[in-house]
Amino acid sequence: MTFGSDDKRFMARAIELAKQGQYSAKPNPCVGCVIVQNKQIVGEGWHEKAGEPHAEVHALKQAGELAENATAYVTLEPCSHHGRTPPCANALIEAGVANVVVAMQDPNPLVSGEGVSTLREAGIDVCVGLFEEQAVALNRTFIHKMTTGKPYVMSKVAMSLDGKTAMASGESQWITGATAREDVHRLRAQSDVVLTGVGTILADNPKLTARDGLGGFPVRQPRIVVLDSQLKTPPDAVVLTNDANTTILTCSDNEQAKQALIEAGCHVEVVAADANGQVDLQAVQAWLNEPSINSVMIEAGALLNGACLQAGIVDELIVYMAPSALGDDARGAFSMPTVTQLSDQVQLTYSQMETLGDDIKLTYVVKREQ
Repeated sequence: MTFGSDDKRFMARAIELAKQGQYSAKPNPCVGCVIVQNKQIVGEGWHEKAGEPHAEVHALKQAGELAENATAYVTLEPCSHHGRTPPCANALIEAGVANVVVAMQDPNPLVSGEGVSTLREAGIDVCVGLFEEQAVALNRTFIHKMTTGKPYVMSKVAMSLDGKTAMASGESQWITGATAREDVHRLRAQSDVVLTGVGTILADNPKLTARDGLGGFPVRQPRIVVLDSQLKTPPDAVVLTNDANTTILTCSDNEQAKQALIEAGCHVEVVAADANGQVDLQAVQAWLNEPSINSVMIEAGALLNGACLQAGIVDELIVYMAPSALGDDARGAFSMPTVTQLSDQVQLTYSQMETLGDDIKLTYVVKREQ
C-alpha cells in the first residue's frame, strides 16, 4: 500500500510518543498511538510502564466519542490476548475505529498476526508497514528476546586510544568526557539489567544507576547483577545502599557472608561453579533468560569482559574511545589468556560510529560461528 504524507506525519508522531517510554516501559515494548479524525489528532497515548494501560487505551480515552470512524496509528500491532491488561485490539473495535495503520507486526508469539486478524474480522481496515524500520529500531532488544528466547547482551568499554581502561593502580575516573558518560547513562536506562563483577565493585564502588542525560523521560532503573564467586561484596557497597534492585550471583556456600548481604538489602542466588571455582558463565546466561529480562548491559573490568566475549555471551560491543594514551603499564580492556593465536580471536562486525564531545563511540556486533 502507498502511504500519503498525512499518514507519515501521524505515524511519525506515534513514534515520537513511543520514545517517551524508552526508559520505563521495559521489559514491555515501547508503543505510541495517535487517533485521527478528519486529519486532526484527537487522541494520543504511549505505554509508560508494564502492567499499566497500553498506548491505545490512553489515546482512546483522550479521543472519547471522536474515536468512532477514526483512524488509529500505532507503532506496534495491537495485542489480542489477555495479559496484565485487556486486549487493545478489542478496545479499538469497541471504540468504533474504522482504520488502523500499524508500523510493525508484534514478534511476540502470543500476539503475532492475531491482533491484525482480530481487527480485520471486525471489519476494520488494517495496513501494516509504515515506518517499520523506525519501530524495529526502537524495540530491537524486545524483538531479539521474542525471537531467540535470550536477552540482547551489550558490553560497554571506555578506553584510551591505546586500548587501556585504567591505570595500573586501578584509577579510571574519568577516561572519557561528560558527553560520553551521559550516553552510558542512557544505555543503562534502556537496559533491564546492568551486569558487573565483584572486582569492579571493590575497585570503584560504582552506583551503576541511570541519572544523567535522560531528557526528562520517566526512568525505571535497571536491575543490578553482581557476579561474586566468593561473596566478597562489602555490605556497605553503594549498589546495596542506593535503593537499587541488586542481585548477587555466587557459587559460595558461605552462609554468614550470604546473610550479611541479604540483610544489607540485596538478593543472593547460588548458581553452578565452573572448573576454576568461579561462577559458571553459562549458568549466568541461563539465569538471565528469565521472561522479564530483554536486555543486559555489561559494565565490568578486563577479566569479566574477556570471559563473556570468549563464552559467546556478548551480542554487541560498545567502545567509548578517548583521545589519550595511558601507556604499557595501564590495564587493558579484555583479559583473554587462552587467545594465543589469530585463529582464537573474537571476530567483530562494525556497525556504526558516533562522535560524543572529544570521544568516539564505536559499535560492533559480535560474529557468531556458523
